[in-house]
Amino acid sequence: MGFSNDFVWGVATSSYQIEGAAFEDGKGLSIWDTYSHEPGKVFEGHHGDVACDHYHRYKEDIRLMAELGVKAYRFSVSWPRVLPEGTGAVNEKGIAFYSDLVDEMLKYGITPYLTLYHWDMPYELYKRGGWLNPDMPRWFAEYAALIAERLGDRVKNYMTFNEPQVFIGLAFVDGVHAPGHRYTRQETLLMAHHVMLAHGLAAQAIRGKVADARIGYAPTSNVPVPVTMEERDVEAARRAYFEMPENGDWSWNTAWWSDPIVLGHYPEDGVKILEKDMPKIGQDDMKIIHQPLDFYGQNIYRGEPVRAGEDGKAIHVPYPEGSPKTAIGWHVNFDCLYWGTRFLYERYQKPIFITENGMSSHDWVHLDGKVHDPQRIDYLQRHLQWLKKAAEEGVDIAGYFQWSFMDNFEWARGYHDRFGIVYVDYQTQERIPKDSFYWYQQLIRENGENL
Repeated sequence: MGFSNDFVWGVATSSYQIEGAAFEDGKGLSIWDTYSHEPGKVFEGHHGDVACDHYHRYKEDIRLMAELGVKAYRFSVSWPRVLPEGTGAVNEKGIAFYSDLVDEMLKYGITPYLTLYHWDMPYELYKRGGWLNPDMPRWFAEYAALIAERLGDRVKNYMTFNEPQVFIGLAFVDGVHAPGHRYTRQETLLMAHHVMLAHGLAAQAIRGKVADARIGYAPTSNVPVPVTMEERDVEAARRAYFEMPENGDWSWNTAWWSDPIVLGHYPEDGVKILEKDMPKIGQDDMKIIHQPLDFYGQNIYRGEPVRAGEDGKAIHVPYPEGSPKTAIGWHVNFDCLYWGTRFLYERYQKPIFITENGMSSHDWVHLDGKVHDPQRIDYLQRHLQWLKKAAEEGVDIAGYFQWSFMDNFEWARGYHDRFGIVYVDYQTQERIPKDSFYWYQQLIRENGENL
């Protein structure tokens, strides 16, 4: 027994990374539209003004997905494209784009999985305080209700947020993503609480419009992976995945971002450590945040090897000299999907989607006109072998979304890194399926049976 017969094989992208058309057809500004044009913020001054020009070429891209044979496409809506001010007046041309995009998917039998927020906050809401503003959860719920009302007759699968650890942590704790400010721990914890309130209100709003909606959430994490299968090391890794570090480094803590949403409360160890900086929790806040989830998404790219110390707590083990890295410089742990899904399912007991997984490789067009990426094929095969092992051992793995369908704008790294299984020539906008495209195509046909 491996992957179920209804296993969802898909690909993923996000709006700012591929759409382009940044200033067309009534779209408002996002924080990435402004941040990417600030000198020194993005690699070599790159920006997403055109990106992959998906806004104009979506039919070509969906045809390629149909050729690939994916069952599902995870995409995100640009909030300022449909609500230029973030709230209030609707941009009908923006809504029409996503409606046409959904129709194109359904024409080929591809199921839409819609992410509401993949980091492109409307700039007008940022000027009003963004996630610090207590009205932000309500504004987000209004946006969610609009999308559900206009697309809910055809879109049934929704994810509220992608990687809050990044759009709060990297943006406001580390200050290296849009809008690029460093705030206090008290302020960023308040932002995080507003994000989780926004999730809950959005889930209520969607279900109020779409009775048969399925709602999920897509945080991210690096997974502590035990260096042996001995229970002592496994337990140390499990604890390290969820326990709050004693130094209070909360922004990447798995339990902090998921316990409130799935279990209905903040983790006790985290509250104790962060007590003096905790936001005021309203009487009904946790009830709002703790909405029923139909599935739990997790973006996993890599692990962190650990072993148990004398006290049973995890000790990080250095990578061996010369151990493999991807082109972006990330270490490779082929078993991270196994341990990540195993630990998450033990704790949360929800069907799990890997909502992003993939690698940056040194890709270019070869003399034969093709793009050969054997490292990516090997990376995907090994990771999926371990994911299959988790499924065989009883973890409810519902689906896998490869990141990414095509090369795109990789945030602060611009076009430096290529994660796609489709190569994009940014000068001509030509799409060239890589060898990994055809490998994934065959894998989908076989439902992973021959991994």
